[in-house]
Amino acid sequence: MTILHLSDTHNQHRQLTDLPNADILIHSGDFTIVGTEQETIDFLNWFCDLPYRHKIFIAGNHDNCLYGATLSGLDKNCHYLCNSSICIDGVKFYGMPMFVEDALEGKDKHYIQAILTDTNVLITHCPPLGILDYDDKYHYGSDDLWQKVNSIKPKLHLFGHIHSDYGTIDHADITFSNASIMDEGYLLRKERIHLLYLE
Repeated sequence: MTILHLSDTHNQHRQLTDLPNADILIHSGDFTIVGTEQETIDFLNWFCDLPYRHKIFIAGNHDNCLYGATLSGLDKNCHYLCNSSICIDGVKFYGMPMFVEDALEGKDKHYIQAILTDTNVLITHCPPLGILDYDDKYHYGSDDLWQKVNSIKPKLHLFGHIHSDYGTIDHADITFSNASIMDEGYLLRKERIHLLYLE
């Protein structure tokens, strides 16, 4: 199974032409800048029209209009995961968004603990602590998320959020991917798109 991973496109999605072939396209959040409904509709129109067998996305901290929202009318092969999972060809994908409200109210800790233990591909917007999460002087990842990921050991953990620390690494039998395709100055970097392989 091939997975094309994108993150942090921030309204620049229509500049992404000639994307590589893959079985599944995954966007790990921050497809908008200010989180308006208009931005989200434009992204969804583009995303749903892409010629991938399955498409999965979650919300990032910029995508606030999806907070508490229930999406309907998506194509059958387009899946919005919000603290939920889907199984495709025997592979379980679990998606957890990153909403500011959840962090302020402490709900994010509950949602991290609720991540299913049989998850094969974990999709979050926030990185785990110490893994592709460094910006300037600090590590901005979540220690709770790192503890959970280290416990359940998915094959892949896909995220974004920290534009300056994009890349992929293998650690503790897990492949981690930060596919923030915007750099620190919010310039689009197409070379940051990640094509991953899952056996």
